[in-house]
Amino acid sequence: MKILKNKIILITGGTGSIGEALVKKALLDGAKKIKVFSNDENGLYEMELEYGKDNLEFIIGDVRNIDTVNSIVKDVDIIFHAAALKHVDRCELYPFEAFGVNIIGTNNIIQASLRENVGRVVLISTDKAVNPIGVMGGTKLLAEKLISSESHKDISTIFCSVRFGNVLHTRGSILPRIEKQIRKGGPITITDTRMKRFFMTKEDAVNLIISATEIAKGGETFVLKMPVIKLIDLFEAMKNLLSPRYGFKPDDIKIKILGIRPGEKLLEDLMNDFEMEHALETKEFFIIPSLFKKYAITDYLGAKKPSDIRLYFKNLKPITKDQVITMLKKIY
Repeated sequence: MKILKNKIILITGGTGSIGEALVKKALLDGAKKIKVFSNDENGLYEMELEYGKDNLEFIIGDVRNIDTVNSIVKDVDIIFHAAALKHVDRCELYPFEAFGVNIIGTNNIIQASLRENVGRVVLISTDKAVNPIGVMGGTKLLAEKLISSESHKDISTIFCSVRFGNVLHTRGSILPRIEKQIRKGGPITITDTRMKRFFMTKEDAVNLIISATEIAKGGETFVLKMPVIKLIDLFEAMKNLLSPRYGFKPDDIKIKILGIRPGEKLLEDLMNDFEMEHALETKEFFIIPSLFKKYAITDYLGAKKPSDIRLYFKNLKPITKDQVITMLKKIY
C-alpha cells in the first residue's frame, strides 16, 4: 500500500518546484485529496488551470498566519512543509522575514498538527542548516530543531525532516539562471571558482520525502547521498551544451567572478560532527536519529551503523565533467 493512497495531503509552498512535484506524486499514488497552500496567487491560478479541481484544493495564505494554518490543517493525514524563504542573499538582507516564514511558519504548522492529530509531518530542509553561517541556514536549522524536539513528547503525530542539497532545474535554482545568461551571450557569473555544491534531481527529492514519510518513527532527519559538483565544471558543461542552441560558440560565453556573497560557503556540509557520530546509513541515504527517543537499527529497513561515516565524505570527490554533461543531457 502506497503511503499517500486515500490520504488527505497538505503541501505548503505547494506552487514551488518541490511542491508541484509532490502534487504530481500524490495524484499518481491515489491521494484522496490534496490541499495546495501558497502565498503565490498566480502560481495557484496556473496550477489550477493545469491540474483542475477534482481532488485538489488551491488555498492562498501565509504560513505566518496561525488562524489560516489552523483552518487548513483540519482533517489532514500528511503534511509536506515546503514553504520557506530559501535565497541566501535575500535572507541576509531581510532576516526578520526569513525568521517569520522559516521559524514562525514551521512552529505554526507544528502546533496546528498537534491540535488536529495529523498523522505525519515532513519538513523540507537544506544542507545550509549544517554549521550555518548565514540567516537562511540558521533559520532552517532552528526549523529542524523545532521538528525534532517534538519527539520527546507523548504524541501520535510523527515529525521528521529531510535535508536537501541543490535541486536541479527547479524554480529559482542555479540552472535556469545560467541558461538565461547563456541565452543572452554571457557572461556567466560565479562567485568563486572553488565553489562546490551537492546536487539532486526532483525525482531524488520526492523519493527521499516519500521514504522518510514511510519509515520515520519521530524526530529524525533524512539526508540523501548526493554527488558533489564543482560549479565551474557545471557552468562549463552548460556553456558547451547550450551555447550552440542560442547561436553562440562556447568560447563566446565568458565567465565573470563576482566574489563570495554574505552567508555563502565554498562547500556546504550534509552533517555536522555530532550527527556523524550517531547517524545510520542505508544504500540511498543517511538517517540522523532523534536525540530524545531511542530506536533500534532494525526499526529502519536496510539501515546499518557505519564504522566511520567521515570516510564517506573524505573520499567523496566531485564528479567529472563528462559525468556532469551526461547529467545535463537528461535535463536538456
